[in-house]
Amino acid sequence: MNKTKVALVRCDTYEEDKVLKAVQTGLDLLGGVSIFAKRHERIVMKPNVLVGTNPENCVTTHPVVFKAVGRLLMEAGASVYYGDSPSFGKCEFSVRRAGLKRIGDELGFSLADFDAGRQVSHPDGLLVKSFVIANGVLDSDGLVSLPKFKTHPLVRFTGAVKNQFGCVPGLLKSQYHVKLPDPYDFATMLVDLNTLVKPRLCVMDGIMAMEGNGPRSGKPKKMNVLLFSSDPIAIDATACRIINLDPAVVPTSRPGEQAGLGTYHIENIEIVGDDMEQFFDETFEVIRTPPMPCTGSRLRTFVKNRICERPVINKAKCTNCGTCVRMCPVEPKAVDWHTGDTSRQPTHRYDRCIRCYCCQEVCPEGAILLESPFLGRFFSRA
Repeated sequence: MNKTKVALVRCDTYEEDKVLKAVQTGLDLLGGVSIFAKRHERIVMKPNVLVGTNPENCVTTHPVVFKAVGRLLMEAGASVYYGDSPSFGKCEFSVRRAGLKRIGDELGFSLADFDAGRQVSHPDGLLVKSFVIANGVLDSDGLVSLPKFKTHPLVRFTGAVKNQFGCVPGLLKSQYHVKLPDPYDFATMLVDLNTLVKPRLCVMDGIMAMEGNGPRSGKPKKMNVLLFSSDPIAIDATACRIINLDPAVVPTSRPGEQAGLGTYHIENIEIVGDDMEQFFDETFEVIRTPPMPCTGSRLRTFVKNRICERPVINKAKCTNCGTCVRMCPVEPKAVDWHTGDTSRQPTHRYDRCIRCYCCQEVCPEGAILLESPFLGRFFSRA
């Protein structure tokens, strides 16, 4: 079989000229921008805008990377659109706060509709046979994905594959956590979503990455790399190898290969550009154990609740804003003011918690951490 290409290009700064040169190099290593965008095509760029926040926090795709990719697409003759559906709130507000709208306005990019969508059948999906997809994606000729290099408690790593989750508009995303509480089913849904929207190109911003308590509350980590590929599975697998995370641990890898989305096996990946070894960082903070399945019997759910990491509120950091309560997808809520006293901080009911970690993902203060129960710590040492 032909190997899939992943290009690695060293870039140790967000200076515009250097990023543009690095992005040009990366695209040339894959055959040039004209492979991914034709003249007069309507191309939508999908950055990672989990929430609208300062790009220096490393939560979102950096505006300079966004600008470089968009500029080259525009020079190829494409009409460039952009957008994302954040965890909560409207697209325009979030991309403005992330510094992307200023760039879009400067270069004449149009904001695509990521706030509403249409139902689309997907009979070839492994698990999910239809999705509601953002109008801006459906109305485009092609999608270019601009993920951020970050950790994630549920799927361990959030990069190219998970970035397309923002093609599902609004709070419809939270419904998938309820419908698919098992991390492997959730990951298969992400694969099905990717095989439906078919990103043409992935450019991952790893100049500054996020380790630890990602995808919002982790620590910025300088990695000095931009990654490029048309294969979202391979680009994620390569990023994982850079941080000493076995790609087989990431639950999107196997269904991604099964669905024909890409490959995670190193023997089927051709690394071009800079040597991968120069980016290796074994100290990168990430969960390196596989997620525990939670489908099946009540016994398995009972065991999961006593072994798997659970979200815990740091009372010293919590400002009682209620974001975690609003974003908890289950009913009745797993995190809530269970006593009815909204003047006190919310608490978790772990018997209701499906371990989707939505509360941890969106907490604006980084006040929710993951903690292993006693049995989890015991088995991790065994």
